[in-house]
Amino acid sequence: MKLDILAIGVHPDDVELGCGGLLLVEKSNQKKVGIVDLTHGELGTRGTAKTRNEEAAEAAKILALDTRENLGFADGFFKNDEEHQRNVISIIRKYQPEIVICNAPEDRHPDHGRAGELVETAAFLSGLIKIETKAGSVKQKPWRPKYVFHYIQDRFLEPDIIIDITPYMEKKLEAVRAYKTQFLASDEKDGPQTYISTPDFLDSIVYRAKMLGKMIGVPYAEGFLSKKKVGIKNMDAIILKNT
Repeated sequence: MKLDILAIGVHPDDVELGCGGLLLVEKSNQKKVGIVDLTHGELGTRGTAKTRNEEAAEAAKILALDTRENLGFADGFFKNDEEHQRNVISIIRKYQPEIVICNAPEDRHPDHGRAGELVETAAFLSGLIKIETKAGSVKQKPWRPKYVFHYIQDRFLEPDIIIDITPYMEKKLEAVRAYKTQFLASDEKDGPQTYISTPDFLDSIVYRAKMLGKMIGVPYAEGFLSKKKVGIKNMDAIILKNT
């Protein structure tokens, strides 16, 4: 299956928090979108790999994804090395996305920046004809996405691109809330309270979306970083601020 957009997150829920709104926008535009989680988030204080997988499946339904899968890397201990790069190259070649969206290039959680670097490296290497990968016994063709974007996570980074997600903000939050062990969590059987399980954290996601929206004159938005300059076909693609 060829995707228009492939969103990659190191932990299940990273994508929902970082770019769930954008995925909903693009689904409404009849684009094919999918998520690949690098780990099962098994080192998280709350929940287990099993509950995270169940929550990810529920979130996938809410986002109406075309596909979602998990590469099973070791949470906290994966590396940006040849073995992991080849796994990500293979997944990029499998789905041949026009755009890849991945973790922030730097963040509070060290996994986020490392995953962002890993995916950006693999996206480039995926286009090299002399790097061979296989899907089963079939040799994969080289594929390099046109763009690699990074979503903003806990640490605020100045965005290069801001996308209006206003019509889909509530649906984005519904997908985030699918991770019941992680957010707005009160059941101690899933583990003690954490930085992300309090109401304040989810409020911060809403405040961030409002702040980014204000920058372009809309109620809610998501921001992205890009090393590559982004072009537009015509001036109608620009959202103008209210004056």
